[in-house]
Amino acid sequence: MGPLEGITVLDLTRVLSGPYCTMLLADMGARVIKIEQPGRGDDTRAWGPPFVNGESAYFMSINRNKESVTLDFKRAEGRAILDRLVANADVLVENFRPGTLAKLGLDYAALSTTHARLVYCSVSGFGQTGPRSKEPGYDAVIQAEGGLMSITGPADGSPYRLGVAIADIVSGMFAAYGVAMALFARERTGRGQQVDLAMLDAVTALLTYQAGNFFASGKAPGRLGNRHPSIVPYEVFAASDGDFVLAVGNDELWKTFCGVAGIDPGDRFATNRQRVTGYDELRPIVARALAARPRAYWIERLTAAGVPCGSVRDLGDVFDDPQLAARDMMVEMEHAAAGVVKLLGVPVKLSDTPAAVRTPPPALGQHTEALLRRELNLPADAIAALRRDGVI
Repeated sequence: MGPLEGITVLDLTRVLSGPYCTMLLADMGARVIKIEQPGRGDDTRAWGPPFVNGESAYFMSINRNKESVTLDFKRAEGRAILDRLVANADVLVENFRPGTLAKLGLDYAALSTTHARLVYCSVSGFGQTGPRSKEPGYDAVIQAEGGLMSITGPADGSPYRLGVAIADIVSGMFAAYGVAMALFARERTGRGQQVDLAMLDAVTALLTYQAGNFFASGKAPGRLGNRHPSIVPYEVFAASDGDFVLAVGNDELWKTFCGVAGIDPGDRFATNRQRVTGYDELRPIVARALAARPRAYWIERLTAAGVPCGSVRDLGDVFDDPQLAARDMMVEMEHAAAGVVKLLGVPVKLSDTPAAVRTPPPALGQHTEALLRRELNLPADAIAALRRDGVI
């Protein structure tokens, strides 16, 4: 049993930030009922290629362990069904633009009056309050507006967005954290509350030491490529046959590294402060030494000496790593339409109440009829009428 066993989550989200949040909750044992638009579903069901037997690889990557129920809750019949689902839910997660659900009487202010124990999580670009709250939030825009792109990319080139949608993903992580904290608080108070998660806030929170450096100096950091602003050497170097990362995090590691690399440490670069200020002089020395031998040579010897390093690997190399297999970070499941699919595993390992990938991502509307018949006790003819009218 996962730690959230017995918790029911009503998922009104789509695309990435919200579905990532609800996937994390589902991994930990919560029952997640994903409400999707009839005939269309989550936007990401159409995102591709690649598709596997018509199923989007993107959608499947973030919707495991969920049930899919198609429902048009803007119509009276659909709204009645949704109201019954809300009454039985512990958590509702939505990522509509602020104000959208209020027009339907589905905002926290409306629902909390009759569902005091409901934890209501809202994920949006800029939050539920503030002068920009009505603006839409998209990952690339938030990476730019939140400062991440200004510090990512080559020093003499254009700013880069990260290779994954980090603004969406970290927002989903923080949202799941907020939901868990609100459920914990409910155990003591008996009341639910709203979790207001802004993507801009989430990305800004990632700035950590970059923000600290800015607060201390008043100087906005620029792009440094793969170089670290406060630690040297700590970046990508080229061996004779490929790139690898060297991470010399303290002065003792520097001495050890120099011994392995055959570099005279000298007195000029004995401290990290000296190495940071003398970067332009030091880097070519390190680069020349490392370029003389193959990557495997350096990885083997530096790792044996306790110096952190690692190859720059593509995803083929990553998923061939026996360490990930040993940690159950890849799983195979039988999908209703796509056949056998590979999914990522759960990174958080709990010793007594472990998370698990229990069910594959659902086909669109896969669980609609079962939920309506078994849990809401709707007769077959009523379900058929709802389907005929496009409500489900």
